[in-house]
Amino acid sequence: MTSRKPIQPSSLGLIVLWLLVARPMHVYGMQKLIETFGKDKVVNVRSRASLYQALERLVRNDLVEVHETVRSEGYPDRVVYAVTDAGRAAAAQWLRDMLRTTGTEYPEFIAAVSVLFGLEPDDARAQLQERADRLAAELAETDAVFAENPGLPRLFLLEEEYRRALRSAELEWVCSVIADLDAGSLTWTKEWLMGLFSEHDPMDAHPGKDTP
Repeated sequence: MTSRKPIQPSSLGLIVLWLLVARPMHVYGMQKLIETFGKDKVVNVRSRASLYQALERLVRNDLVEVHETVRSEGYPDRVVYAVTDAGRAAAAQWLRDMLRTTGTEYPEFIAAVSVLFGLEPDDARAQLQERADRLAAELAETDAVFAENPGLPRLFLLEEEYRRALRSAELEWVCSVIADLDAGSLTWTKEWLMGLFSEHDPMDAHPGKDTP
């Protein structure tokens, strides 16, 4: 009998496990709690189907189990889920791993920045300016969360603090790139790019040889 591969951690799976560590609940209750505590900015639960898919995956791997089915007259049956002992252990381990590990993600923005030269400088500047405007709006939203919850313990606002720190640093960096594009100290042309790529073409360094 082959051993089952360990389930890969996921952000939504982590949130679901920790909700169920608190108490058994049904999907609707999970979705409302996630939205109430602002965790919908951390994981995507706009579609309840994503929660069902996460739960099915956790159930298949024995981290979550069906606790009971609640029947109410005039309403669909609601399945209440509970975390298993294995699920409690996984929730703690996933949390430790996610807190201490770096360099395991490949954000789209970093990939896009790495090929910024794919657009004309003016076009690239326009897109970055739009991003800067959105970052500023997101910072304003985060500040509003703090203003609207003056009595909420810091423990429940840590993700907002982190988001604000990241957005602030990113906005500062994006604005610096825009400033360099405006000043002309950061620029490129198709001709310059073609020459640069030709200069560093590995095939030219080893003519007649295939790439490994």
